[in-house]
Amino acid sequence: MTALRSALFAVLALLFTAVMMAVMLPGLALPRKRFQRLAACWCGGLLVLLRVCCGLRWRLTGAENLPRGPAIIAAKHQSAWDTLIFHVLLDDPVYVLKRELVRIPLFGWYLSKGGSIAIDRRAGLRAIRTMLPAVDCALAEGAQVIVFPEGTRTAPGEHAPYHPGIAALYNQADAPIVPVALNSGLFWGRRHLRKRPGVITIEVLPAMPAGLSRSAFLAELEQRVETATARLSAQPIAPTRSTLTISTPEQ
Repeated sequence: MTALRSALFAVLALLFTAVMMAVMLPGLALPRKRFQRLAACWCGGLLVLLRVCCGLRWRLTGAENLPRGPAIIAAKHQSAWDTLIFHVLLDDPVYVLKRELVRIPLFGWYLSKGGSIAIDRRAGLRAIRTMLPAVDCALAEGAQVIVFPEGTRTAPGEHAPYHPGIAALYNQADAPIVPVALNSGLFWGRRHLRKRPGVITIEVLPAMPAGLSRSAFLAELEQRVETATARLSAQPIAPTRSTLTISTPEQ
């Protein structure tokens, strides 16, 4: 049944995406922040389809730590789900992502229009030098910049070294850095079509303290995110009557 429901989601998500691609095309003429509302409709619609087709819901903890102004979100990355949720939680999410994505016809146009910051992950320090002014510009517009410090999706129970780019942002950007933990990989794994029913938990942690050294910041950020993620990943994944609700910042 899980495989069948996942297949149904895949079909409906493809159809919905095709419709949204057409609807969003004239939106390329809109100001960037207004275009972001279309992106939020797209992401929100996919989350609804996940709930209806796959029984996959979500809940938010730490809502009091959500930034309402310019900020940098340093989030764990386990699933494609992680690229959808911030358009629901935040006013103006701008993603730092790999350059290859913005080269995809049509889809890449929409990423660029939304303000996405594309970097060449193989460029090392040159990529960081390119990223820093772009992040500063996004923050100046009041955006919340989404960074996945590991640079790629990792399975539950695993983690990759945190890239130095997040430390460079900590030293330069005039904005809080807010860590985020989640357990989405328990339900929607990397390169997996099957979505397991249940409740994904996303937890917003308190902002990182100012004044840390580069190494101390990276160690503290990794400790906070990985510890919280491990705790969330140890929770039961079977849905229960008491958890089949979506918790949003307003609830």
